[in-house]
Amino acid sequence: MKKILIVEDQPDIRELIRMTLEIEDYDVHEAERGDVAMDLVGRVMPDLMLLDVMMPGGIDGYEVCRRVRADARFKRTRIVMLTARDSAADRATGLRAGADEHLAKPFSPRQLLQVVNKVL
Repeated sequence: MKKILIVEDQPDIRELIRMTLEIEDYDVHEAERGDVAMDLVGRVMPDLMLLDVMMPGGIDGYEVCRRVRADARFKRTRIVMLTARDSAADRATGLRAGADEHLAKPFSPRQLLQVVNKVL
């Protein structure tokens, strides 16, 4: 079973993502901030991280992505940036940080699953 770590500060969005992924039998873990995600990622060892870009707590999604990419333990972990910021510059920033894909908010459960299936 593939493990997915959702890093999203909005409880409603996190719940929608979790429910969508659990229906597809993914092992889902959640973090509401970047610092919590950094504590959790080493214990979960996710196959995929779904990272919100703008989060409270001092560590945004881009920084989480950079830190995960800098750690050899997570070489195979796929990362999808989730953001309302959907400009070409925002996409480029995510890719430079090490993201594999970018999914703009708002998105449908179907769009989410398409991206998850693509990167996994």
